[in-house]
Amino acid sequence: IPLRRGRFFTDRDNLASPTVVVIDDVLAKRVFPGQDPVGRQISIMVIGPVQVVGVVGHVKHWGLDSDDTAKIRDQIYFPVLQVPDMFLSEAVAGLTLMLRTGPEPLSLVSAVRAQVAGPTQDQPIYAVRTMEQIISGSLAERRFTMLLLIIFAATALLLAAVGIYGVMSYAVTRRTHELGIRAALGASRREIVGLVVRQGMRLAAIGMAAGLVAAFALTRFMAGLLYGVRPADPATLAAVTLLLGGIALLACYIPARRAAAVDAAVALRCE
Repeated sequence: IPLRRGRFFTDRDNLASPTVVVIDDVLAKRVFPGQDPVGRQISIMVIGPVQVVGVVGHVKHWGLDSDDTAKIRDQIYFPVLQVPDMFLSEAVAGLTLMLRTGPEPLSLVSAVRAQVAGPTQDQPIYAVRTMEQIISGSLAERRFTMLLLIIFAATALLLAAVGIYGVMSYAVTRRTHELGIRAALGASRREIVGLVVRQGMRLAAIGMAAGLVAAFALTRFMAGLLYGVRPADPATLAAVTLLLGGIALLACYIPARRAAAVDAAVALRCE
C-alpha cells in the first residue's frame, strides 16, 4: 500500500499517545478536497476525534471490477497498539497474513503453517491463496458473463458473415443475364468483375458505416460489463469491420468471376 503523504504507524503510536489514523486517498479527497489532510482531525463514532498522520493509496477490497462503483469506499487504518482492550477481541478475531516470496508461494505453506501455529499449535491458518488466485476469484463472475457475451457475439458474427455472403452472392447471380449483355457488347471479363465488386462493396461500405454508428451508440450500455477495455474499442471495431468487409469482397468477387467466365450466349439465355 503506497504512502502518499505523511507517515505510517510507529511503535510510539500506543495507548499513551494521542489517537492517530491513516486514511486512504479516496477519503482524503472527499473530506479534505484540495487540502493536505496530514495533521487534521476527524471524528469517529465511539472513538471520538483522531488525528490523521498519513494518507495511503486506495485498496480495492471489493474486487478489481466492482470497487469503483461500491457504495462504501472510504478506508481508515488504526494502529493495533492503540486499539482499546474492549475492542481488541473483535479487531483481531480474524487476521490476514500476507507474504512476499521469492520461490513459488504455495511451496512455503507448510513452513508458514508451522510458524503461525506456534509452540502450542493452536493458531491454524486456512484459505491459503496466491494473489493471482485472489484476483482471478474477484473477476470470476465478470469472466463468466464475458464468456457468454463472447459466445453470443461470435455466433452473431458468424451469422452476419454467412448472411452477407449469401445475399451478395445471390445478388450477383441474379445479374448473370445483365453481365451476358455487357459481355456481348464488348465488356471485358476484368471490367465486368470490377463493376460488380465496386457496386457490391459500395453497398457493403454503407452497411458497415451504419453498423459502426450503431455500435458506438449501443456499446455504452455495456460499459458496466467491461473491465480493462473501453466500450468502443478501436481495435475490436476495426477487426470486425475488416472481417466483414473481406467477406463482402469475396462474396462479390467469386460469383462475379464465375459469372464473367460464362459464355455470353449462355448468359443471354439465362433466366
